[in-house]
Amino acid sequence: MTSPVRVPTQPGYDFGLPPGLEGLGELAYNLWWSWTPRAGALFARIDSAAWARYRSPLPVLTAVEPSRWAELLADEDFMVDASRLLDEFDRYLANGSDSWYRAAADTDPAASLPGPIAYFCAEYGIHESMQIYSGGLGILAGDHCKSASDAALPFVAVGLLYRRGYFRQQIDADGHQEHAQPDLDPATLPLLRARGRDGAPLQVSVDFPGRKVHAAVWVAQVGRVPLLLLDTDIPANDGADRPITHILYVRGREMRLCQELVLGVGGVRALRGLGIEPAAWHLNEGHSAFQLLERARELIAAEPGLDAEEALRRVGRNAVFTIHTPVKDGNEQFERGLASRLLAPWLEACHMPAQKLMELGRGLGDEAEPPFDMTAFVLRHATAANAVSRLHGETANATWKPLLRQPISAITNGVHAATWIGRPVRRLFERATARSLGSDAPGPEAFDRLRDVSAADLWGAHRQQKRELLDFLRRRLVRQFARHGESPGVLRELHAAFDPETLTIGFARRFATYKRADLLFHDEERLARLLADTERPVQVVLAGKAHPADRPGQKVIQRIFTLSRSAELRGRVFILEDYDMRVARFLVGGVDIWLNNPRRPLEASGTSGMKAAMNAIPSMSILDGWWDEAYNGHNGWAIGGRDPLPDEAAQDESDAGELYRLLEEEVVPRFYARDADGMPGDWVATMRAATEAAIWSFSTARMLGQYVERMYRPAARASEPAAAGSA
Repeated sequence: MTSPVRVPTQPGYDFGLPPGLEGLGELAYNLWWSWTPRAGALFARIDSAAWARYRSPLPVLTAVEPSRWAELLADEDFMVDASRLLDEFDRYLANGSDSWYRAAADTDPAASLPGPIAYFCAEYGIHESMQIYSGGLGILAGDHCKSASDAALPFVAVGLLYRRGYFRQQIDADGHQEHAQPDLDPATLPLLRARGRDGAPLQVSVDFPGRKVHAAVWVAQVGRVPLLLLDTDIPANDGADRPITHILYVRGREMRLCQELVLGVGGVRALRGLGIEPAAWHLNEGHSAFQLLERARELIAAEPGLDAEEALRRVGRNAVFTIHTPVKDGNEQFERGLASRLLAPWLEACHMPAQKLMELGRGLGDEAEPPFDMTAFVLRHATAANAVSRLHGETANATWKPLLRQPISAITNGVHAATWIGRPVRRLFERATARSLGSDAPGPEAFDRLRDVSAADLWGAHRQQKRELLDFLRRRLVRQFARHGESPGVLRELHAAFDPETLTIGFARRFATYKRADLLFHDEERLARLLADTERPVQVVLAGKAHPADRPGQKVIQRIFTLSRSAELRGRVFILEDYDMRVARFLVGGVDIWLNNPRRPLEASGTSGMKAAMNAIPSMSILDGWWDEAYNGHNGWAIGGRDPLPDEAAQDESDAGELYRLLEEEVVPRFYARDADGMPGDWVATMRAATEAAIWSFSTARMLGQYVERMYRPAARASEPAAAGSA
């Protein structure tokens, strides 16, 4: 059977580790530590200040003085914990013999893939220390890689190394969102340079009009899965080309198109330079569409005279495509004059007229000269395409029907349980199931014994995570408001804020206007009465970013912040700045109920609610995305029905009214209904139902199995050998 992909790399930093702890160096360069809480705790014990500042093992290990190592070597508890952790790490990497993929392939050779899956995506959310992600797409890609690692699936991922990352958010004293780009230093991150087949650091080139742009290839090792990250900020490039890969979702359209050429074309050339021959190619959204062009160019170079359209048809046989959003702005388009100009080297090499290629990327509009639509281009060529929930599948098929060769299927997104379940709940679940959440889950039966968890234990684990969240929020908000120049009295109020006995609503996601982050504030007086009830109070925590170009989204942030400082809502509503994976883990693990209220059917999936549910936190949500198929009447609450009103204002009025009614008549009373021992029995029953409905059905373990069965194996079987080009 095909083994996990191994990419040779240049040596990393020599940490000078003492005998018995040498394995910490390999662990530091493998992001397995990012979903293994014991690993983070061990690095924090080595140097708590460095860990708190960087959230990455490399700065921890490079700063350790010899005297500190002597202390640790003499600490018996530390040495035992380190030995156990390193043994677990070694077993994980060994061979994956306990994974469902390995078991299936050993039983039935036909179940084995003939080669690895090459997975292309514009962003990856692996850990908050690597800020090369913006939101749900990147988090999904990171979770996909982690589950592929758990399953020992032959899998290699390709993306870009954004040295300036995605923006860091600050909210000023007037509620305006401010933007600052981080400066990511590869030397402080778990990244190693890939080595080509000649042993030298791998560098690939991409053809642009009149020049070549070069890219270094870095490797972020995600357990068993190598993630290749292309980086144009290298001396081989002209100063004007070095920033191409600097900023994720850069605003400039030409720069964005340059990025996507490097991702698609450079990504294929990186794989060729490593001698990796994928069995199937997975395009996760349309940003990597140009990989199809590069693979077609390879075929034409190997078979002169081959028609370019036929070459594209052939490479599409083993290409699969995931479409992620029904929102028009989320599907990448480029003005066709710009696209034709930058693609001129490809057009010349493949002897295709620009107009013909542009027509292959014609979208759904009726313009005489429509833009080149990346989604439309891939849909015309990939052997199969999938949406990310059942409802999204219906929406996607209705939207793209005029150009589909076959229906878009649905594989509902999932989340990586070991990454997102908080430590108290995780320990409880692992004791109940007698298995680690950090290992591969073979099927839903692995979680059958969760029903044996007592209500008291479940409630206790949740309360511990809630206390951790509230402590985190206090610290973050004190720093946030101190920067605003608030008085010591106000800062003392924040230290005392967040009563752990108060029902806490969580809302966190990208502040695109269709997600309606301010729906809860539709009737400010009614909300104020609800929150300030002396016997049954409620508090609300919100977080999220609006893209720097999204002015309406930024106005939503400003409105909510202003309301949170009003006399009516102050001390009950808090908006937290700089939403990232760390903030998300605290929120989805510690609030009491998760709120989501997009305009149906514009939320393709909505994985934040899945993360909350895995932590036994119910959702209160519009029946959109995942919730449309997850809601069963026991695991949370549905806001409204499935038939939208034709007028948006009327829909907002109706949904807000139903949201308030649910809170007043069902959610708040159930949370505060306690038995003689202070236990909210009915509420805990809802918590249990939330977990049982989500922990397998909305996991990336289930999701990955469906990709293998429905997409990867059929694509691998349908492929023809493709000629390999040079890097």
